[in-house]
Amino acid sequence: MEVVLTSVIAVLGTLLGAAASHLFQQRTVVRTERFTRGERLRQERIDAYCAFGGALAAYRRSQLDHWFARHGDRRREPSEVSLLHGEAQRSRTAAMEAMFRAELLTNSPALDALGRRALKEADRISSATTRPDLDAARDASRTVIYDFMAASRAHVPGLGGAGR
Repeated sequence: MEVVLTSVIAVLGTLLGAAASHLFQQRTVVRTERFTRGERLRQERIDAYCAFGGALAAYRRSQLDHWFARHGDRRREPSEVSLLHGEAQRSRTAAMEAMFRAELLTNSPALDALGRRALKEADRISSATTRPDLDAARDASRTVIYDFMAASRAHVPGLGGAGR
């Protein structure tokens, strides 16, 4: 009888140890998955916000090139102006695609609005009619692009802001 009791206690101990081990492993797996998902989102946000900032800068540059081709001291041929206009439109499309990706990865309406405002400020460059108008539009677009990049830091854990 004593042997049976010892065997039952050993079996129960083994089962209890296996159950406890399973619970701890399950918790570890859940924690690891949560960390991995958070790190993936963090990396995707960094990539998306940087890509959007870069696309905005490229769009802004192409808008300036187009403006100077039309209004600058050394005006260009209509065919070259048309090519620069097409490049500006392609750059705008790339900026919009990058903006959409950034918007998908954030849950901040304020950051979305700031990104859209940055795109609109870059749009304003082409409507400038004088050099002072251009300078104002250029400065405003640069400022809001920098503002977007600074605000996006708060949405990336580990970059100086409270991550989401």
